Amino acid sequence: MRRSQWFWLAAGWIGFALLPWYDTPLSDDRTWSLPALFAGLFGSAPWLLPLLVPLLLPIVYLTKDVQSRASALVAAGIIGIAYMVLQGFAFGLNGWSWAFLQSVFGPTDRFQNGFGYGANVTLFSFLFMLTEGLAARGWMKGDRFVTGSIGLVIGTILFFVFLPVSTILTNAAIPDGEQSAVVSFFYRMTDADIWSLSCAFENRRCGVFWNSLRLGILTGAITTLLGLAFALIATRTNFPFKRGLRLLTVLPIITPPFVISLAIILLFGRNGTVTTFFADAFDIGRSRWIYGLPGILMTQALAFTPIAFLVLIGVVQGIAPSMEEASHTLRANRWQTFRYVTWPLLRPGLANAFLIGFIESLADFGNPLVLGGNYDVLSTKIFFAVVGSQNDPGRAGALAIVLLMLCVGAFYVQRRWLGKKSYQTLTGKGDSGRPSELPRGLKYVCYATAIPWAVFTLILYTMIMFGGFVKNWGRDNSFSLDHFAANFGLEWTEFGLLWSGRAWDSLFTTLEIAAISAPLTAGMGLLTAYLLVRQRFAGQASFEFITMLSFAIPGTVIGVSYILAFNTPPLEITGTGIILILCFIYRNMPVSIRAGVAAMSQIDKSLDECAMTLGATSAQTVRRVVLPLLRPAIVAALVYSFVRAITSVSAVIFLVSARYDLATSYIVGRVENGEYGLAIAYSATLIVIMAAAITLIQFAVGERKVSRRTSSDAVKQEVPA
Repeated sequence: MRRSQWFWLAAGWIGFALLPWYDTPLSDDRTWSLPALFAGLFGSAPWLLPLLVPLLLPIVYLTKDVQSRASALVAAGIIGIAYMVLQGFAFGLNGWSWAFLQSVFGPTDRFQNGFGYGANVTLFSFLFMLTEGLAARGWMKGDRFVTGSIGLVIGTILFFVFLPVSTILTNAAIPDGEQSAVVSFFYRMTDADIWSLSCAFENRRCGVFWNSLRLGILTGAITTLLGLAFALIATRTNFPFKRGLRLLTVLPIITPPFVISLAIILLFGRNGTVTTFFADAFDIGRSRWIYGLPGILMTQALAFTPIAFLVLIGVVQGIAPSMEEASHTLRANRWQTFRYVTWPLLRPGLANAFLIGFIESLADFGNPLVLGGNYDVLSTKIFFAVVGSQNDPGRAGALAIVLLMLCVGAFYVQRRWLGKKSYQTLTGKGDSGRPSELPRGLKYVCYATAIPWAVFTLILYTMIMFGGFVKNWGRDNSFSLDHFAANFGLEWTEFGLLWSGRAWDSLFTTLEIAAISAPLTAGMGLLTAYLLVRQRFAGQASFEFITMLSFAIPGTVIGVSYILAFNTPPLEITGTGIILILCFIYRNMPVSIRAGVAAMSQIDKSLDECAMTLGATSAQTVRRVVLPLLRPAIVAALVYSFVRAITSVSAVIFLVSARYDLATSYIVGRVENGEYGLAIAYSATLIVIMAAAITLIQFAVGERKVSRRTSSDAVKQEVPA
């Protein structure tokens, strides 16, 4: 047997015979339990003894030929994983989890807690026994690194994406009282609160489905048009402040999602700066018009327009200038060229930008919570169905199904609209053409649309920074550091330095969780990208689909599903920091995957082949050849993962606890209490921290080098003597 096979077999025995199998809390806040071998032998958990079969199987076949040993490893992995999963879900805190097991085996007063260290080590050892056996049998040309990587990615995604999502969807069929599961599911899915259209005929509120659909369509359309205007100005005009446009693409991305809502309230609320000015100057009555659809739409457009801009600027730059020059050669004017050449080639970018804006709008939780008023949407309805007095997981599951239907439907409509047409214009050859300028009228329309919006965005961010340094915005605008002192105060006492600020705990927890989850997210994403780009195996299309599934699932659904799936055995991690890290990893991993795929597609596969020809393994090739050339993708993955771990709210609002409270949850609490100054001061601090972290990540990872000669050396060489 190979050393790696011995290693995973030994790990399985250590987890089974030496490490505590169950996570059992004691009165002194410690955890302790017997290893599975002793728990099974002494009668407290006899159902664990059958695991001896897959652990002994590779040893029994130790003296056989290579194929027999490989088959034994495969069988041990399959049997071990299957039995652990089945017994883990079939037996819980209250005995049998499924009614038919009680009818077969009879009632029992035994129970089991969630898996501990021993169970998790043993489960992973079975997974890698399976992949080692498959590699020994010749799968993936016998490459153990590639086989193990595929097994790791598929296994973890099935457990941390498919399992929680399927749990929340099945909760919609929980029996309600005397009603059967089918009847309960039918009534929940046909609830008038979801589908009512009475607002079209009476003075009543619409169902949350129609509210969310209308908001998503409006947000997607507005962000796409604004993003297109910014992209055309940046690439097809001589606008002198293009760098300023780039800055605006960064600010909303590193801003907590509901901070813009606070700025809108402080400007247009009943006591807002703009409202007060018009009330005093023109005797216009104060109103609450900002609470509802107008306010949510305004904040979402501000928050998601930069994302549409980032999508569309790449598409605009990707149009080969030679095609537009050919149109001019055929005597078409600028408007005809834009209408018949440029605009059709923009369709993929427009579809993707609209889709992102639509899904981000549906998944947005912070802005509707702050500015929603009486305008209910699915994300907030799911939240209130889980927390508070309702505590109705069945209703939350039904609302999650409706929300997921909207997202999947948007994907389907996008694919149908794009069809099977080809939009490629870059062939890999040099293109010396010059991009066509915009028609005069269209250029002025873009200016009239984008410039006022950019100015408004700058005003908002100025107000955000200003709001943290005044005592009470709108009432007492005198300079003050009270909000920062209340959040991040420090005192020197007789016992030493005292972190007296109220926000220190949440800030330290947030930075710790983000620092742990960011490299893990980037690592899993880039590993998956390597498998997609560099390897070919059966079922690769399905493999790519499951890796991108979490991107199509709104964060609200992810958060609720984690609560429902991991609050009971076999994995009890609710209220811990582990559940936050796992949520961030598998929620943000698709972006790391796409960044890795894009960067790896530019690296010639012959480099890998050269390394392997010289005797390097796949793992050595990845570490010494591929990773040094992936530094731009590593930076993108680390930055996005770190920023999203700090600014995310829709998923983690359900997962935080008293011990593991995050910055976004703390800020939401301050907003709900009307402490806007504290919330804005905290948000401004987070923006500064994230900007510094992005700079540090860029410095630590460095730039990709493809030669020993620096750019300055090249310039010196070109200067004539």
